[in-house]
Amino acid sequence: MDNIPIFIAGPCVIESKELLDCVAQELTRLNKKYNIQIIFKSSFDKANRTSLHSFRGPGLEKGLQMLQDIKEKYGLKILTDIHESYQANIVGQVVDIIQIPAFLCRQTDLLVAAAKTGKTVNIKKAQFLSGRDMKYPVEKAKESGAKDIWLTERGNCFGYNNLVVDFRNIPDMLDITPRVIMDCTHSVQRPSAGNGKTVGDRRFVPAMAMAAKAFGANGYFFEVHPDPDKGLSDAANMLELSKLDNVIKQLLSSNI
Repeated sequence: MDNIPIFIAGPCVIESKELLDCVAQELTRLNKKYNIQIIFKSSFDKANRTSLHSFRGPGLEKGLQMLQDIKEKYGLKILTDIHESYQANIVGQVVDIIQIPAFLCRQTDLLVAAAKTGKTVNIKKAQFLSGRDMKYPVEKAKESGAKDIWLTERGNCFGYNNLVVDFRNIPDMLDITPRVIMDCTHSVQRPSAGNGKTVGDRRFVPAMAMAAKAFGANGYFFEVHPDPDKGLSDAANMLELSKLDNVIKQLLSSNI
């Protein structure tokens, strides 16, 4: 594996074609500017929203078509998450990386289905597990045929509507797999602290990224939006799209 970090960025949920185009255009510009390859991320269905009445996305069929359109139009690699085993095969026909949500990272059938697609599998560490515990989800995916497995840190939750990041999880997970990503936006969440929705504080996103780099992270995950406060999911913790350039610049130039 080379020493160039990977970057994953995009809106939390697919809201519209216009939003996807806006973000994809900026990611394409940044790829050219820094000679990197940012992976485009967005969800077709946010199946774990706090409230039944929250926006979930366009659904599997329409959402995958919209992601396919972005892939073909901009030449970007695509990542999206699955919540049920039956989704793995059809999603694997479109995306380059299948993501397993943190709350579902111990679900054996989901891991097995993702692994069998032959795609890279990004497993997000559950909020209730330690970094060392991720040995077992990785084993499930590897023994089911996955060749390339990433792990993502996104903080730990002890109740009380908050997350705490123990950066020691990063080197612990690097002992398990060579690619460990820091989810710099979900890690600043305050789960279910906003009267039926999750809130957070995006001010801390750049610091989360730099701290993760100091602990050896070699990938960075950012949910971004041109106007985060108007976002339909994770509005409070998404990074302003206009600020992604400077964060990437800092990560690439820092000698931490």
